[in-house]
Amino acid sequence: MTKWYENRWVAMIWGALRIWLGVQWLQAGLGKVGTFDATGFLTGTIAKAGGEAPIVQGWYAGFVETFAIPNVKLINILIPWGEILVGVGLIIGALTIPALIAGAFMNLNFLLAGTISTNPILLIVAVILLFVAKGTAYYGVDRILVPATMNNLRGKGIFKKMRAAIIQ
Repeated sequence: MTKWYENRWVAMIWGALRIWLGVQWLQAGLGKVGTFDATGFLTGTIAKAGGEAPIVQGWYAGFVETFAIPNVKLINILIPWGEILVGVGLIIGALTIPALIAGAFMNLNFLLAGTISTNPILLIVAVILLFVAKGTAYYGVDRILVPATMNNLRGKGIFKKMRAAIIQ
């Protein structure tokens, strides 16, 4: 039996919301390619951890100081391209679940770094779409990609081998 949020009519709403979220990510990423430098943002994150009313938790500031700043060149590549890949995945509906998880993870990190902006809204939309994942993928590449992949794995006996390995 199909749940109310999985039928094709409601799936239009989930699809529109998924595409809207993808456009937000794509626009954010395209604006950063080649010009993004997270150094100032990361330094500001550490500064927000001190003072009378710290916005950033000390453990997160420690992570930024010991990992993110020394690897800022990698961060400068990962953030814009991660945003672009999440955006494209959500717009076309391919690898929707991993794209939603990656987007939510980036939003969470931006929030932990003390940046509010649109991050709470984008995070809430991603979480809602994760809860209605089947309805979200109804209009998109995943509708074709996921069943084909599952059938291919079933045909190769992967699930039987996994079940046998778990039972033993």
